[in-house]
Amino acid sequence: MANITIDERRNFSRIPFHAQAHLHADKGELHLNCEVLDVSLNGILIVKPDGWRGQLTDNYKIDLVLENAQLVIKMSAAVAHIDDGTIGFICKNIDLESISHLKRLIELNLGDEALLHRELASLIQ
Repeated sequence: MANITIDERRNFSRIPFHAQAHLHADKGELHLNCEVLDVSLNGILIVKPDGWRGQLTDNYKIDLVLENAQLVIKMSAAVAHIDDGTIGFICKNIDLESISHLKRLIELNLGDEALLHRELASLIQ
């Protein structure tokens, strides 16, 4: 069986992006001003905050804070993976306004409109 790397299985391009995110767990845990490492149309990767107690599949509300809090992308997400220093979230739900802002952010940083459209098509399948 061939070895397939995570990047080969990935359907969504990760865009290195430095911003802050606020995380609020359904269980009540709250982390403000978490460092964002990258974003995609399907999720977000952050630096693991001090005092992190979350587990795989835990649900969070995430506010990705942009432009000095002038713009906030809001999503519901679940913990997809936890590493020594990072946490990856998979987007479960995002409103139309937020996905429009996220799409534009990805579009500006990706530089490949055809790839963006393939990724958007993957989202709705």
